[in-house]
Amino acid sequence: MFLISYYNSIIFLIITLIKIFIRLYMTEVINQVTGSFALIDSLVRHNVKHIFGYPGGAILPIYDELYKWEEQGKIAHILARHEQAAAHAADGYARSTGMVGVCFATSGPGATNLVSGIATAQMDSVPMVLITGQVSRAFIGTDAFQEVDIFGITLPIVKHSYVVRDPRYMSKIVAEAFYIAQHGRPGPVLIDIPKDVGLEKFIYKPVDPGIVDLPGCRIVSSGKQKQIPKIVKLISQSSQPLLYVGGGSIISGAHDQVKELAVMCQIPITTTLMGKGIVDENHVLSLGMLGMHGTAYANFAVSECDLLIALGARFDDRVTGKLDEFACNAQVIHIDIDPAEVGKNRIPHVAIVGDIKENLLDIISSIRKKKEFSLEQTRSWKERIANWKLQYPLLIPQKNNSLSPQEIIASLNKNTLGAYFTTDVGQHQMWAAQFLNVMPRHWLSSAGLGTMGYGLPAAIGAQIAHPNKLVICISGDASFQMNLQELATISQYNLPIKIIIVNNKWQGMVRQWQQAFYGQRYSHSNMEKGSPDFQLLASSFGIKSCLLNTRDNLDKVLELCFSTDGPFLIDCQVTEDENCYPMVAPGKSNAQMIGVHKQTKILNNKTVSKDTIIYSNFS
Repeated sequence: MFLISYYNSIIFLIITLIKIFIRLYMTEVINQVTGSFALIDSLVRHNVKHIFGYPGGAILPIYDELYKWEEQGKIAHILARHEQAAAHAADGYARSTGMVGVCFATSGPGATNLVSGIATAQMDSVPMVLITGQVSRAFIGTDAFQEVDIFGITLPIVKHSYVVRDPRYMSKIVAEAFYIAQHGRPGPVLIDIPKDVGLEKFIYKPVDPGIVDLPGCRIVSSGKQKQIPKIVKLISQSSQPLLYVGGGSIISGAHDQVKELAVMCQIPITTTLMGKGIVDENHVLSLGMLGMHGTAYANFAVSECDLLIALGARFDDRVTGKLDEFACNAQVIHIDIDPAEVGKNRIPHVAIVGDIKENLLDIISSIRKKKEFSLEQTRSWKERIANWKLQYPLLIPQKNNSLSPQEIIASLNKNTLGAYFTTDVGQHQMWAAQFLNVMPRHWLSSAGLGTMGYGLPAAIGAQIAHPNKLVICISGDASFQMNLQELATISQYNLPIKIIIVNNKWQGMVRQWQQAFYGQRYSHSNMEKGSPDFQLLASSFGIKSCLLNTRDNLDKVLELCFSTDGPFLIDCQVTEDENCYPMVAPGKSNAQMIGVHKQTKILNNKTVSKDTIIYSNFS
């Protein structure tokens, strides 16, 4: 009896262990997910609402998983018609929200088509996560169909990049990618995912947003407190200070602090193309944009100032002109979150590596405590600048009944308060920068890379992010043809984007340079032959449109455009030979500009009129 009982106990124990093993095994099987599931789940955990992309063979496992999540309403995919446009749309989404833009593309040409969009985001410090499909791990390095080393190709133009070799690391990699894309100086991060990694099952342990361990990723401190008193002292001693504000201030969300410092110390403000929107340009202290096509008074001010306070700006060549003559009489304060930018082009007298907003708060607080600053210090400086504003205003040409690009954009500015503006690249971009008054994060333009074709897909991203806001794309006839296929995306999702094509039948900025510096040899810059009828083109996509070619119809056409539900395109046929002024010629200082003077008059025994050099000693 004892043996029978013993054996029964052994059998019972074995059966129990088998049951436990089966239960554990089944639990493990049930808890297993694919790499594709881990990816989409991680994106949802990072509050991603929209993905811009285009499917293909190597990324199909991810799109198949995406299909299930879209059916549940947890995430939405916006189908672009070209991968470059998908990247620009994600870029526009990110710039207008401050959130990370997400883009999908397949391997090979799908991935390489992202390159212009990645470089655009890198140059302009835009937070993006770009996810590409890749051939299966066993085929990497064999020149398999649609295999390309996108990791290697994009190394110089990303903030960081990954190839996911094991699906167990998927969630960790996504968390790291989002952290890196957003923190410090923002930028694009690439994640390349082999096809079989997307299909492979494993036990999933999700990583929550922000839970990352990056020993090599140093957190930028708020600044060096010992530098604050030096900055306050320089400001208190300056009689001709100038705030030079770049895109870093927009990214930091420092618009209130920039304005507070300017008003408190009565310091004029000039911005870069990326810094546009940091301040209301109707404010008496605003000088608009400086640089190659900046206002004359902004360029005179930077040439004559005795203290230049650079906030989130990188002393770009389009801003500085001849570098050794840029603010050559000024002491320089430079605050930037990227240590690589401090001292790169101009050695500052005082520098802080840190967040713009945090450091401005410290500076403002210190100025309040010190009470050393007198508003009288800058009175004569402001009067001098006011005189420059009267003497050298931005002009809006009116020739007979033909339309000038400037008057179209100036009219847009009067009727579109609070709108989001995207631009392409060229003359229209500079005119838009000169004449539009925008709010922070409402100005989306490819500044560093100068990417033609950016404007239309960026408008898609901005409209998806802000479905109830007015989004306006200002493009040129040449730039528009770079990504016109995105009219299909606008049509598919019925996005109410308003498209203004400044149509001068040329690659306008190229023509202007050929006229000014290449002996009027217009080599392949005319676009008239072969260009589409933009109204018929819009109609083919089911988009309403209108032709504008006279001043008489300007207000009427704009009213029709903005009162029409859904997308609308205006083909604005403008003066063909209009040039963008002021202009700092290559190799010249900002104090020397080709420009159009308000009135023809005699100055220094020379007649000043169209296309005349303006010098800073005219006071």
